[in-house]
Amino acid sequence: MRNNFEMQLSKLNTELVRMGALCETAISLAVKMLLNNDISLDSSVRETEAELDRMERDIETLCMRIILSQQPVARDLRTVSSALRMITDMERIGDQAADIVSLVKYCRLDDAGAECSGDISKMAESAIKMVTQSIDAFVKEDIHMAEQVISEDDTIDGLFIKVKGDIIKLIAEDTAKGETIFDIVMTAKYLERIGDHATNIAEWVVFSVTGVHPC
Repeated sequence: MRNNFEMQLSKLNTELVRMGALCETAISLAVKMLLNNDISLDSSVRETEAELDRMERDIETLCMRIILSQQPVARDLRTVSSALRMITDMERIGDQAADIVSLVKYCRLDDAGAECSGDISKMAESAIKMVTQSIDAFVKEDIHMAEQVISEDDTIDGLFIKVKGDIIKLIAEDTAKGETIFDIVMTAKYLERIGDHATNIAEWVVFSVTGVHPC
């Protein structure tokens, strides 16, 4: 019975890693579209988002099958229930990437200047790192790594505040660019939300291991 549970849990970990990789792909493609003003990547992001939706349903089914067939308790139940929470955040990361793609059609990042472009690139890098580490922390049951992800959210929040400040200055200098630059602020906001979702994943990792949610 235990061996069967371990096999199912191993499959769950594998599927979560695959879903996390899709999240990274969605973020990378969306930001690449923005940085290069390349709308040809639109379909790739949409396909990745659709795959994330499908994987959410499949992993949810797997988790329910584990709960019903294995009737896990204590630590095992926390592991499976945490995975159910995590896939919701990963699916929403795909949604945020798609939201960024929707804005690319209406704005050019170079309208915001090199400084904003650099900060948004840094936000994307941090977001991808957070997603990767949060899933890795779950698989390895590594609380320290999960806590690092939670701390990294401050980096994205700080960059978001900086981008907003820079945008306000740009609008003051050239009000004609206001609407386009607002779209760039929204792009930064979507990346900030991706960081929040990665933080949520990391917090569920902590819960799965310790039984205590950090918030």
